Amino acid sequence: FFGSDWVVCSLRQFLLCSLSLEMVAKAISASAFRGEKKRTSSPFLVAAVLGLVAYVGAPWAFAALGRSSALRGQGSRHVQVDRRAEVAEADVEVKEGEEFEFQAEVGRVMDIIVNSLYSNKDVFLRELVSNAADACDKKRFLALTESDEPPEPMKLRISTNKETRQLIIEDNGVGMLKEELQENLGRIARSGTANFVKDLGSGDADVSLIGQFGVGFYSAFLVANKVEVYSKSFKKAGEGKVHKWSSTGHSYSLAAIPEGEVDFFGEQSGTRIVLSLREEAQEYLDSGKLQDLLKKYSEFITFPIELYNEKVQYDQVPDESAAPPKEGQKPKMKSVPRSVYEWETMNKMKPIWLRNPEVVNESEYTEFYKTTFKAFDEPLTITHFKVEGQIEFRALVFIPSTMPFELTRDMFSPEGRAMRLYVKRVFINDKFEDLIPRWMTFARGVVDSEDLPLNVGREILQKSRTLKIIRKRVVRKVLDTIDELRENNPMKFEGFWNSY
Repeated sequence: FFGSDWVVCSLRQFLLCSLSLEMVAKAISASAFRGEKKRTSSPFLVAAVLGLVAYVGAPWAFAALGRSSALRGQGSRHVQVDRRAEVAEADVEVKEGEEFEFQAEVGRVMDIIVNSLYSNKDVFLRELVSNAADACDKKRFLALTESDEPPEPMKLRISTNKETRQLIIEDNGVGMLKEELQENLGRIARSGTANFVKDLGSGDADVSLIGQFGVGFYSAFLVANKVEVYSKSFKKAGEGKVHKWSSTGHSYSLAAIPEGEVDFFGEQSGTRIVLSLREEAQEYLDSGKLQDLLKKYSEFITFPIELYNEKVQYDQVPDESAAPPKEGQKPKMKSVPRSVYEWETMNKMKPIWLRNPEVVNESEYTEFYKTTFKAFDEPLTITHFKVEGQIEFRALVFIPSTMPFELTRDMFSPEGRAMRLYVKRVFINDKFEDLIPRWMTFARGVVDSEDLPLNVGREILQKSRTLKIIRKRVVRKVLDTIDELRENNPMKFEGFWNSY
């Protein structure tokens, strides 16, 4: 009511007029009745002053009343808004009880995998080779349980095409159906290996598979801008058909391939992965680079890994620039180099740490030590053991007879670490600081465990109780070996003491 301007003005004028008239009337009647001629103050002056005060003060008073009323109105409106908010929150609580699936942009997820999950581009070859080895393991198992015919000898083959800038990785493993290509490759973080193990049911089957996370395949996009997968399934439902999966990283396509268009080296089944390498990844077309990576990461894979390697052979031909031979003499010959391409097996060394220590002789230990750690000396001590129980792991530890070259300047140099960590025969890293203590950096060896907590990229060893147990057992065994050396062979112990 007090917020209306015309009402305020009318009241103000009414009040002023009433006050002024009342004061004037009082002044006139008082003057006439008493007949006083002298006064200290004039009634007319008092009326004028009061009228002025009313004129100035009335607007302020009514404005204050208007504000008070407005505040009361706002308070009531706030109460209504708060009640509406409470009702809205109640509705939200009801809706929050529903379940929704997380949504993700495939392009963004792929970008994270390519740029964040792996710190070293070289691991793409380790991941793809491990997947191919898993495919061979699956085929071997299915051939024993579901197939009437024995599997053909399984292996992996790697070749390059420098003209088209392509790297080709092929295996004659179990292969994939069209539905499996869509499920395993078309869905990020879906592990075909993990599902295969789950489908085994009881878990009593003797099958050792590597992949678990379902993202290793996509490491191919670290070096390739296009990936093509050709696959023929070993399962009867496949009927020998070949399907092609192709992707540039954001979407993929599936298509059936006419018979005879793709030739697999395996007759029963297989998978061929063709990587169209990026401009900055042409180094992986070099057979020398591939050979180094295969020996580093996949040297102990169960199945043979063959690399189509270029070799130089020298042929002996007559030297035309030489003087003609004398009678009875043979013409002068010269050597002419000739490039020859042939399949060469990369993983000839066997993982002796998986064997029983009682059946491994000293010469095998020495050969393994010199080949794996590129050493020229003989191992001073050998510690080979297996731990079973809450956790399972195998370890093979050597103490060099002479100080390793990497430690000659700094005995605690991180670069001198050579305790190699394997998971199911696949090399992970040899620079983990938590695997052995700093003062034992001189030791060379292998630890193979399936229980170690690795990150998805299999590059970071996470701290855990399992790691502490492995570290404690390895250190205890090495110290026991040194103590036995002191008791049984004082001369060798003196050499160890002088070196370290």
